[in-house]
Amino acid sequence: MTRASLGIDIGSISTKGVVRAACGQILAKDYIWTEGNPIDAVKRLLLSLRSQLTEEVTIESIGTTGSARKLVGAMLSADVIKNEITAHAVGTLSKYPDVKTILEIGGQDSKIILIRDGVVVDYAMNTLCAAGTGAFLVAQSKRLGIPMQDMGKIALMSERPTKIAARCAVFAESDMIHKAQTGHSKEDLVAGLCAAVVSNFISNVGQGKKILSPVVFQGGVSKNAGVVRAFKDITGLDILVDDESHLAGALGCAILASQATTVKAADGNEPCSARSFSFNVEDMDFRTVGHECNVCPNHCEIVLAYKDDALVNAWGNRCPGWEKVYKL
Repeated sequence: MTRASLGIDIGSISTKGVVRAACGQILAKDYIWTEGNPIDAVKRLLLSLRSQLTEEVTIESIGTTGSARKLVGAMLSADVIKNEITAHAVGTLSKYPDVKTILEIGGQDSKIILIRDGVVVDYAMNTLCAAGTGAFLVAQSKRLGIPMQDMGKIALMSERPTKIAARCAVFAESDMIHKAQTGHSKEDLVAGLCAAVVSNFISNVGQGKKILSPVVFQGGVSKNAGVVRAFKDITGLDILVDDESHLAGALGCAILASQATTVKAADGNEPCSARSFSFNVEDMDFRTVGHECNVCPNHCEIVLAYKDDALVNAWGNRCPGWEKVYKL
């Protein structure tokens, strides 16, 4: 029987999962689309992870991160629910102990994490402008009629990337359309789009931040070779990307969950609430209900999470008054 921990990073665009053995070996991993339904995405993810396991595994701990971390944490009775900065830092340090800068570009947001001597000293996130995210590249790939997975290799064919306005997604799209109509090649346009994403990232997310090597690039966009090249050209630094760069958050959560349950065991407490965890969640009845609390003048919008008709968690409150009503 192999002891392991489960880490899940669930975002607005993609859902990532890792099953990590106590010895550090990754036993199963996957990256799937969330498709606007995080609960269903997690169910599909767990089925995929289970199919990859070639031996009997006991999941002793579970960790979640990402924009839907509370929702999924309640669904799976997670041991730890961590923010993305912490999860990405821990996951990256496990593979690159000397890393000083983490660049991450996802579908809807992007972030930079500065690490010195193994400790996070600064970070910044961008959730306002789409021009520095993967969603912008997806939209433009559809406009150009190019499969998203081909954008990187097409960008590498360009020797003179088209300069495209990068301050705003709307302006960037308008500029790209204008440049296409004036005769710029598709290769130059795609390379220009990749450079625009990087330029937006550096000027917004990375503004005032000192980017030092080693630099690790993560997120789904790290698979785009054109964006990787643009980062190298603009920063003048080598950019590290590996086959599991898009799974750093999930890996970090798996490690944090394992550490948390190890501490519980050392304290003599119940070592893990997920010890009876099963990947068979197809028939799990998990639902959430939105409710406006009227206990006090705050009128908080509370989300109530039910598993098999039992209230298991809730969030969104600014005072504990609602607990008297629901007796969680």
